[in-house]
Amino acid sequence: MRTKATSVAEYLAAFPPSTRKKLKELRALIRAAAPQATEQISYGMPAYKLNGPLVYFAGYAKHVGLYAANGTTVKQLGAALDGYKTSKGTIQFPLDAPLPTTLIKKILKLRVTENLAR
Repeated sequence: MRTKATSVAEYLAAFPPSTRKKLKELRALIRAAAPQATEQISYGMPAYKLNGPLVYFAGYAKHVGLYAANGTTVKQLGAALDGYKTSKGTIQFPLDAPLPTTLIKKILKLRVTENLAR
């Protein structure tokens, strides 16, 4: 059982190196897309806020999850997410494949645009 992290660095440190590498890559993509967003731990995972919740991410045994913090992003992206397990606001990226950085950047751009329009 994992202990609750109090910082993103502490959260990342709790994972094996291969998972931590993916999580760090995801964190870097988020920070590049939304440098003005605040970073914190919320719901036990890294969270980013910019005019409200922006995105969250989490690590698991076989994937990393990106949580779009809304119910529309997954629907908006439609076929672009084919091949990835999704739910209303979640996209799972398997650990045994490279992160789809172009797709993730597109997701982040959508989320930043939505939040800045508030």
